[in-house]
Amino acid sequence: MLAKVYQTAMFLPQFLSWVVIGVLSFSFLSTDMGLINKKILEPIGIEAISWYSRPVFWPFILTFVHLWKTLGGSSIIYLAAITNIDTELYEAAVIDGASKWKQIKHITIPLLIPLMIILTILHVGKIFFADFGLFFQVTQNAGALYSTTSVIDVYAYNALRVMGDTGMSAAVGLYQATMGFILVLTTNLIVKKIDRDSALF
Repeated sequence: MLAKVYQTAMFLPQFLSWVVIGVLSFSFLSTDMGLINKKILEPIGIEAISWYSRPVFWPFILTFVHLWKTLGGSSIIYLAAITNIDTELYEAAVIDGASKWKQIKHITIPLLIPLMIILTILHVGKIFFADFGLFFQVTQNAGALYSTTSVIDVYAYNALRVMGDTGMSAAVGLYQATMGFILVLTTNLIVKKIDRDSALF
């Protein structure tokens, strides 16, 4: 029963939209009615913080929110790979007297390395892409936070929505796609030089 509750709590955020996550974040961070200000800071005598006008806090807030939302979904891939490992390998290791740590070090991790390499290659291509929902919805597109949150995707969106500059938005999209493609090819080439079997193509 507890395992199901844990798995649900871990995987549920992956299926929530960034709009919902943004509303949830606002319910925690609102200056007037936010849970953190009203239930945590004010009862212990600390003045309420105006979170949406203080950029200094947002690198930590965005990192936490992103991890909370995506960690469960990412772990599904690794969980599927781990459950696919032959249990006889672990049984043989136990017979040989291997501890849990040694089983992880000498069986689990080596067998997960091809998956880690493939996921790394694919994610390297996203370096020039920001998570638009995270930076736009969670921050409520607050102008006071632009020094921290005006990433390339938010800039392209604002260029199109506010200035009507379709050319700039298209150029940004083309730049992101081109650089992502080059990075995937380069990373794959490096992997192929080290271990041909682990490369994507």
